[in-house]
Amino acid sequence: MDERQVGSLTFYLDLSQPLYEQILQQMRNAIVKGEMALGEKIPSVRDMARALKVNPNTVIRAYQELERDGLTETRRGQGTFITTSQERVERIRNELAQHAIEEFLEKMQSLGYSWEEIERCLQDKKKEDTADDPNRRSL
Repeated sequence: MDERQVGSLTFYLDLSQPLYEQILQQMRNAIVKGEMALGEKIPSVRDMARALKVNPNTVIRAYQELERDGLTETRRGQGTFITTSQERVERIRNELAQHAIEEFLEKMQSLGYSWEEIERCLQDKKKEDTADDPNRRSL
């Protein structure tokens, strides 16, 4: 895994996986976690491609997906900016959470776990994490 810094963001790129998907996912996560402020200008395609050492078409594809999600908006002559809509960011955050839950549940069920066993595993993990670090923020 290759670590690359672009402004205040750190990207972790696995060259064996599609790069545009990794860039897209890591930028989505940064936006919904608040690591990129609403209305903040993001690097130009050229600057991002240069910093990540990838083809500009790779960045263009990721930026197009972010715009399709409504997480960014392009202003002619000014560049690309993070949306100013907190509601839109929350909607995408909730969609990402639902997707993660669905993937987790599918994996657990493919391993033969029942709903009750999954719930017990989650409770055990919560207890374990709390015991390891009492100051840890509870999910």
